Amino acid sequence: MPLPTKETIGILADNLRLRNSVLPLAQKAVTRWANGLGLPRGGETIIYTGMMYQLAPAIAAMNKTQEKIEDSWLANFVGMGRYVNKVVNISAFLARPAQTMRSYCERVLANIAALLQRAGVECGYLYEDELYSGALIYDLGVDDLFERHAWKVAKVFEKYQVKNIITVDPHTTHLLRSVYPAVLPGPAWQVRSYLEVLAERDLKPVSGLDAAVALHDSCLYARPEKIFEEPRTLLSRAGIAVREPANSGKFTLCCGGPAESLFPKKAVARAAARMEQIRQAGEKAVTMCPLCLVNLRKAAPASFSVEDIAVYLGKAYLP
Repeated sequence: MPLPTKETIGILADNLRLRNSVLPLAQKAVTRWANGLGLPRGGETIIYTGMMYQLAPAIAAMNKTQEKIEDSWLANFVGMGRYVNKVVNISAFLARPAQTMRSYCERVLANIAALLQRAGVECGYLYEDELYSGALIYDLGVDDLFERHAWKVAKVFEKYQVKNIITVDPHTTHLLRSVYPAVLPGPAWQVRSYLEVLAERDLKPVSGLDAAVALHDSCLYARPEKIFEEPRTLLSRAGIAVREPANSGKFTLCCGGPAESLFPKKAVARAAARMEQIRQAGEKAVTMCPLCLVNLRKAAPASFSVEDIAVYLGKAYLP
């Protein structure tokens, strides 16, 4: 039988309500990426991760578990799992992230912060006070819980007197820029993606990269937030030729996420369809979203490179 929708969403919602994240992580795992970067605590301008990159390895691990449960007799016990999860965080056992993926995502975040620093952008970080953005709960339609959590996030920003927020992924960008204002009374902050911030700076590459990549646009960046020229500008300045798959820019095709939380096999099929378009466009792929990275890597052949854009930008713009 398929994964029971109510119980599956319930586990994620219970985690957010009880533990402030859909897949709770140890505090050191959340903030470790910032070690050694010298980011000040708080300030008027902050880099806000929304914990999406930190959660991506756990989401990938959870999806593997869900794929085994889907359409098997184990699906009958998801309801019992929700009951247990209210007492003990079962995701700590079912979503153990791979060390390689965890290190990769930490590198992405560190690159983003270092790129901003090199561009002369002064920004802080909230460290252990940073809260998850609530992205997955919003996508799954648990509106009342999402709104309560959005208030929690806003209170943290208010505590630090934050005025400018630099986001690192499309889900968090969309939430803070377009969704939070609909549920909060006039949030007093400006939200911009790091790609927007970097693209308007006169950042010179340290070394040109003689490469060609097929660029996969994030649905949320390209459509509601209209962020699709900036990644192309940054890659082009670095000497990287951008190849356009069918359905690119604002007409980009979905990678399959976040459907993987409820329908893992359908998500894999959607990712495979998108990967076929990407492979026809180039021999390497670049993403700009942690969920796209997870889903497209699952669908890619072992020899096919799928990298986050911050990795390429780091090679080009950082010494």
